[in-house]
Amino acid sequence: MTVEGDRLIHVWRCGHCRHAWPADEVTPPTRRSPSKTWLTNAEAIRSNSVVGRASVSTREGFTLIELLIVVAIIGIIAAIAVPGLLRARQSGNEASAIGSVRAINSAEATYAASCGGGGYAQSIADLALAPPMGVPFISPDLAGGQKSGYMIALGAPTANTQVLAAANTCNGAGANALAGYYVHAEPITVGSTGQRSFASDHTGTIYQLGTGAQIPNTMAGAQFLQ
Repeated sequence: MTVEGDRLIHVWRCGHCRHAWPADEVTPPTRRSPSKTWLTNAEAIRSNSVVGRASVSTREGFTLIELLIVVAIIGIIAAIAVPGLLRARQSGNEASAIGSVRAINSAEATYAASCGGGGYAQSIADLALAPPMGVPFISPDLAGGQKSGYMIALGAPTANTQVLAAANTCNGAGANALAGYYVHAEPITVGSTGQRSFASDHTGTIYQLGTGAQIPNTMAGAQFLQ
């Protein structure tokens, strides 16, 4: 509204806003009676100017510098968190690989006692074969030879004397049961899915190698798993 001279006007205060109208006009109807203050035209103009600037300032967004700071902070957090997540993933995969080797050790002991006539199976596939009216010696998640970022397989053992012919095994194995077995597990991608490799044989001892390379059946260069 246009205000002339130094006529006194009403100023309606309502929270963060101020509305002014001439004193000789009727106050707009409201449910609650607003508080009124008498100001001169000059004071009203200055007050409305301040309110206008405050309203404009509340509509401003982030500045470019503020956005760059936020992006930099996110980058720093990611640089700290990602390596930790990768190490946690590797540790989980390695623990799973150790569990898989132990599961095969147990399966081989059961196979030798109940199916191989004292001899051991020579492949994952033979351990996955169920005898008549029985169940496989290993779980289905190991039957494929790959689990949690690791490749798991049976190789030629050092104790390779035949104990029982394949045709005479209880589950019709594809290979003869021998006096020993050799299992090894390596990460699919060294440094990503895992760092250490593992191996074991008919002695039941588990070995590890920090380079992730395959451990030979003699366990040469490998260390006992603590």
